[in-house]
Amino acid sequence: MIQHTNGTQCHSATPRATFSVMTSGVPDRRRRVREALTAAAIDLFLTKGYEETTVDEIAAAARVGRRTFFRYFPSKEDVIFPDHEARLVRVAEVFATAPQDEPPLAVACRAVHGVLEAYLAEGVIAVQRYRLTRDFPQLRAREIASAHSYHIAVTRYLVDRVGDEPDGALWAEVAASAVVSAHNHVLRQYLKAGGKGDVLGKADRAFRYIRETLGLTAARADDADDDVVVAVMRRGMPLANVMSRIEDALER
Repeated sequence: MIQHTNGTQCHSATPRATFSVMTSGVPDRRRRVREALTAAAIDLFLTKGYEETTVDEIAAAARVGRRTFFRYFPSKEDVIFPDHEARLVRVAEVFATAPQDEPPLAVACRAVHGVLEAYLAEGVIAVQRYRLTRDFPQLRAREIASAHSYHIAVTRYLVDRVGDEPDGALWAEVAASAVVSAHNHVLRQYLKAGGKGDVLGKADRAFRYIRETLGLTAARADDADDDVVVAVMRRGMPLANVMSRIEDALER
């Protein structure tokens, strides 16, 4: 059963560096090569154009060979999304290691909050990528596919947790859509502003709205509506007696 999550903080429990640097455990040289290829590709795409830029030019700008490029990225489209797959793995790890008594919606918010922090840690790269996805339809399509993969991951987690409840699968789909849409909205506004604004504060507020609205599954909401206690007491009864009677009624 999902517990009401009002008051549950939706901050990522994972330090920003751990979540955003997806090359942890990868030798420094490999990390530097990946970063050099991404930076070179973004610079060339912005100055020369996506279609007009070749893999050979990206490799040359990063001072590596063509074969080295393809050891890191399957295509020039993938080079500006270097950490997407690793971030999905990290989201899965958050889900797999979440305490069983942590409300599923709070876990989903925490995982997606970590993705947001990872984008912010990229700094200017994230802003430049946003510009590219606005200018080139191929990259925009890739961005949409990436966002959808987060939606799938969150939905599957929530279905696993509450899918057996009445309307549990429906609730999971709606909740996942809300969480991912909130992330996309606040991140897009931040990037559109050139990397300025209190994006984490906006994300926290958005996730709070979601928790307050969707903190109960349909089954629990129905139970809450049916479980009503009415207490009748004389006017002027001492407050201590009033509280005692209310407590007795709630415990029955």
